[in-house]
Amino acid sequence: MTDGPRNPHAGAPFTDGDAAIAAALDDVSVPALLCSLVHMTGDPSWIRGEARPRVATATDFQSAMPKEWLADVRARALPAIAAYRDGGCEPKALSRELVWEMMEFVAAAPVNEERGTMMLHDLALDGGDPDAITWGDDINETAKQAAHTVVIGAGESGLLAAIRLAQAGVPFTMVEKLDGPGGTWRHNRYPGARVDVGSHHYCYSFEPAEHWSEYFCRQPELLDYFTRILDKHELRPHCRFNTEVTAAVWDDEAARWRVHLRDADGNDDVIDARFVISAVGALSLPRLPDIPGIDTFAGPAFHSTKWPADLDIRGKRVALVGAGATGFQIAPTIVDDVERLMIFQRTAQWMFPNPVYHAPVPEGDRWAMRHLPFYGRWFRFLMIWPGIGIGVESYRRDPAFDDSDGQAINPMSARRREALTQWITMQLDGRPDLVEKSVPPYPPMAKRILQDNGSWLGALKKPNVDFVRTPIERIDATGIVTSAGEHYDADILCFATGFRHVEYLAPIDFTGRDGVSLREQWGDEPTAHLGITMPNFPNLFCLYGPGTNLAHGASIIFHSECQMRLAMDAIHEVLQHDATSIEVRSDVHDDYAARYVGEIGQMVWAHASVEHSHYKNRNGKIFTLSPWPIETYWAWTRTVDPQEYVIR
Repeated sequence: MTDGPRNPHAGAPFTDGDAAIAAALDDVSVPALLCSLVHMTGDPSWIRGEARPRVATATDFQSAMPKEWLADVRARALPAIAAYRDGGCEPKALSRELVWEMMEFVAAAPVNEERGTMMLHDLALDGGDPDAITWGDDINETAKQAAHTVVIGAGESGLLAAIRLAQAGVPFTMVEKLDGPGGTWRHNRYPGARVDVGSHHYCYSFEPAEHWSEYFCRQPELLDYFTRILDKHELRPHCRFNTEVTAAVWDDEAARWRVHLRDADGNDDVIDARFVISAVGALSLPRLPDIPGIDTFAGPAFHSTKWPADLDIRGKRVALVGAGATGFQIAPTIVDDVERLMIFQRTAQWMFPNPVYHAPVPEGDRWAMRHLPFYGRWFRFLMIWPGIGIGVESYRRDPAFDDSDGQAINPMSARRREALTQWITMQLDGRPDLVEKSVPPYPPMAKRILQDNGSWLGALKKPNVDFVRTPIERIDATGIVTSAGEHYDADILCFATGFRHVEYLAPIDFTGRDGVSLREQWGDEPTAHLGITMPNFPNLFCLYGPGTNLAHGASIIFHSECQMRLAMDAIHEVLQHDATSIEVRSDVHDDYAARYVGEIGQMVWAHASVEHSHYKNRNGKIFTLSPWPIETYWAWTRTVDPQEYVIR
C-alpha cells in the first residue's frame, strides 16, 4: 500500500463480483478501458495489440473499433480487473514515455510536443491540481491582505477566479447579479437547455467528472454542478448575490479600483479593490429582435432566458422566433405537447450528427469512472482530443481555393459540406421542401455549428410544425405576419434570438487611468492582449474577454483556466515586487491586436457569405472568437512576461 491520501483519479477500491464487473464492461469506452488496464497491470501490451482506435471522434466512444475487437477486449479485461481487485486496487506507476504512447493510442495519431505537453498537464495523472496557487514566502502577507479583489460574476469563470484567489489567500468579493451561481445555466432555463460540449470536459480540469448522468448534460444538472463547486470550495461567504456592478473607476493616486454596486432593492454601495477580475459572460444580455409591433401581442411573449416557470404550453399554438442553438433545443422538447409549433428561422444552420447528444451515461460507464484507475481521465482525453487534434487549419481559407460561391473555403471544408448535406438530405427524405430550407448557403463552421441526433430534423417533419423561412414583417395582437402576407395565429411567442454577444462588459462603465472610458476605447472593435488585459486599465483582467470565445477545440472552461492562470501570475508579479499595479504596454497590446485581426480575417467565421452572425459586429468584423490553436494560447498564458507590462 502507498502512503498518503489516495490519488483521486485512481478510482475508489471495489469488491464487486465478476458478474457485476462483466456487466459494467458492456457499457464502457474500450479505448479508455485499455488505457486503464495499463495502469492496473503496468503492462503496455494492452495498447500495443491489434485492437486499437481507428479514429478519434468525440461522439463515438469506441473510436470506430469493430464489434469483435470490443468483445475480445472486454473478455480479456475481466480477469485482469478481477486480479486488480483481489490485489488491493493499487495502480502501477507509469513512465512519461508510456503515458505519451497512450495519448497517441487514444488519439489514433501522433501527438506533437506542444499539444502533448498541454494534454499531460490536463490529464494530471499525479492526482493534483497543476494550476493550484502555491505561492511561497516571497509574498509579503501585508501586501497580500491589501490586495482585495472584486470578481464580477459567479458563472464558471467567476467561480474559477474565486477558487484561485482563495488558494492564494488573497481577500476577495464575488458580485453576482443573479440569486446564485451558475451564470448562463441560471439564466437559461428553457425546455431542453443542455450543453453542446461533452460534459466530461465541460467541467474544471481539477474536479472529477464521474457524476454526470448524460454525456451532454441538461441545465438543472449543470446548475447543480456549479452550486456544488461554490459550496465545496467554501466560496459562499465571499458572495454578494442579487447585486449588480454598475461602474468601476480607477483611482490612480491610490492605485485602486472603486467598484460601484447596486442591489435588488436599489441600494448603492462602493467596494475598494486593488484588482478587478471580470467574469462577465457573453450569454447574459438577451437580444430581442427589432420587429414592428413586438409589444402589441396579446398573449405571453418573452425571450428564451425568461421562459416562465409556470407556463402551460399544452394544446397551445407556440411561435418560436429564432432557430439557432437555443431554438434547436426548445423545438424538439415541446413539439409533442403543443397544438401547433411555428418556427421562424432567418438563416439556415449547419448541424452535425451526434448520436449521443441525448444519451444517458450508462451505469457501467459510471461505475468504471468511479473505480477503474484513471479511466475517467482517459475518457476526458478521448472527448477533448478530436477538437484539439484537428487544429485550426480546416477553418482557414485556402487562397488557392475558389470560394466565390460561398460554399466552402478549402478542400476539407468542401468535403465537410458534402457529408453534412448528405446527412441532412437523408434525414429529410421525402421532404424536398425542408431540404431546401435546411441546407445553408455558407461554408460549414462559419456560424456556430449545432448538433442533432435526429430530434431537430425529426421535429420539422411533424404534422403540427410550420417551418417558416420567410422574413417576419410585423407582429400584431394575435400572431406574426410575414413579408409574404401570411398570418400565423399564436397563443405564445418565444424569442430565441440570442444575446448581445459583441457588447463586452455591458452595461458596466469602466473608467481607467486618466479618466479613459473603456467603452469609448473599445468602440465596436474591442481588443485586449490575449483577450485579458488592456492599456489604460491597470489591475483589470478579463475572463472570456475579447477574442477568447471558442468555435473550435476545447471547452470554454478550459480556456478560462488559461486566462485565470495568467491573471494570477500577474497579481503575483505585483505582490512579489511590492508594487501596486500592472498594466499591459500599449505597443504589446497593439501588436497582438494587429496579429489577431490578421489571423481572424483568414478564418471561416469571417467569410463574407455569412450575413447574420452573433460572432460579428455591426460592421461585419469579428472580435469575439479565438483564431489560435488551443496549445498556442495555452502556452502564451502559462506565465506573465514582465517585459510586456508596466509594473508600478
